[in-house]
Amino acid sequence: MTLQHIIDLLEGEVLGTQGDMTRDVPCAFASDLISDILMCTKEPTLLLTGLTNNQVIRLSDMIDVIGIIFVRGKRPLQDVIEMAEERGLPIIATKMTLFRSSGILYNAGLRSCKI
Repeated sequence: MTLQHIIDLLEGEVLGTQGDMTRDVPCAFASDLISDILMCTKEPTLLLTGLTNNQVIRLSDMIDVIGIIFVRGKRPLQDVIEMAEERGLPIIATKMTLFRSSGILYNAGLRSCKI
């Protein structure tokens, strides 16, 4: 599944500079706890979260986050968007809840990341 397909499914909006939307997304992880994200992602992962602070962008320096979906209509501040752009990290906003977004992606065939 590509990032563009995910954007379409979640009625998402790309924030900042659009990266490679044809990139294949092998799996996803959904959480609002940085400690869980750090412990549970062991492969290239699409992150779904309601966290909008700069720490969520810094995660991409420590683990292989290939994109971030901000859920529940949350939008990060401009400095967070700029941090993502510097890293070439696609970030997307959706008005859908974390639960609904996860369910839609799972039903479309995107698997959960390995823990």
